[in-house]
Amino acid sequence: MLRYLTAGESHGPALVAVLEGMPAGLELTAGYINAQLARRQGGYGRGARMKIEADAVRFLSGVRGGTTLGSPIALYIENKDWANWSQAMSPEQVAQVEERAVTRPRPGHADLAGVLKYGHRDIRNVLERSSARETAARVAAGSVARKLLDELGVEITGHVVRIGDIAAGAGAESLAELKERAAASQLLCADEKAEQEMIAAIDKARAEGDSLGGVFEIRAAGVPPGLGSHVQWDRKLDARLAAALMSIQAVKGVEVGLGFEAAARKGSQVQDEIFYDGGRGFYRQTNRAGGIEGGMSNGEEIVLRAAMKPIPTLYRPLRSVDLVSKKPFEASVERSDVCAVPAACVVGEAVTAWELACACLEKFGGDSMDELRRNMESYLAALKQV
Repeated sequence: MLRYLTAGESHGPALVAVLEGMPAGLELTAGYINAQLARRQGGYGRGARMKIEADAVRFLSGVRGGTTLGSPIALYIENKDWANWSQAMSPEQVAQVEERAVTRPRPGHADLAGVLKYGHRDIRNVLERSSARETAARVAAGSVARKLLDELGVEITGHVVRIGDIAAGAGAESLAELKERAAASQLLCADEKAEQEMIAAIDKARAEGDSLGGVFEIRAAGVPPGLGSHVQWDRKLDARLAAALMSIQAVKGVEVGLGFEAAARKGSQVQDEIFYDGGRGFYRQTNRAGGIEGGMSNGEEIVLRAAMKPIPTLYRPLRSVDLVSKKPFEASVERSDVCAVPAACVVGEAVTAWELACACLEKFGGDSMDELRRNMESYLAALKQV
């Protein structure tokens, strides 16, 4: 079983991820992971924190000579800003801990719910972990899974399809073209005209002390049919992918394939008809299901979309109530982004990669990459005989 845990606070010494179940023999370098971490820190509309951190991963275990060992992989990402917070975030009893206490919950954050749940008197005990800074560790873990999928011929691409009320057009004819155009964009948007309008909207929101959300799309090509299962609710691939995307900070909605649009169509306009060709096997001419039917991948491209709400930390503060005095106030401002949809898209790619890697290992098994490849190739060969 493939699994991972992350640990660390936004202004703590570091973020850590521990991965277990990754097969031996996967070629893996820090440079591969760092490239994904750099993508997460990019994007037009990011805040000042991105100028402080330059995320880079260190392997503490599980990798030797550029190859995974099959043992747990420990990933370490240093927080450069720790130098300014070593006293305020100290695990020891020092005065600065109380001096930097936060008692004013910000609307839209985990602040109030977190202190009520855990019985804290200092909101910093909640906001440090609920911060989207945690996603750096998830991108690192997901990058290891992405490398495994690369070896199995599965390619994941993400792109931004909406910022605020500005929607992108198709932008590309093929997945390769989509990937190229999105990579060249400041917003991971494949539609150049829409991108310029999005940038103008972000600038306007910044000037007004406001923020913008949007929608990003994740596509996975080369996914073999049969990942996931229909037999139990928690084994359904679409459910697991939706949960992974919903776990990203500020994501409030997820679609698979047509998603909510399917509810407005007739059944004949929603289902994907099935065809057969001797050289190609079973196939569909449409992909309204987004590559998943009955909780299982069907061999078509997996298409997912996630809606991200605007960042709740505003430079035009919203009203709230102090925890101690119970008096109203305007919520305090922590360092924040105006728009983080492109960054969320990179995180979306990572969590999608992780779930697909888990599903591949569950389906095919193997303690080494050679064994995993043999098992998958045998399965695909058998499908050609159906």
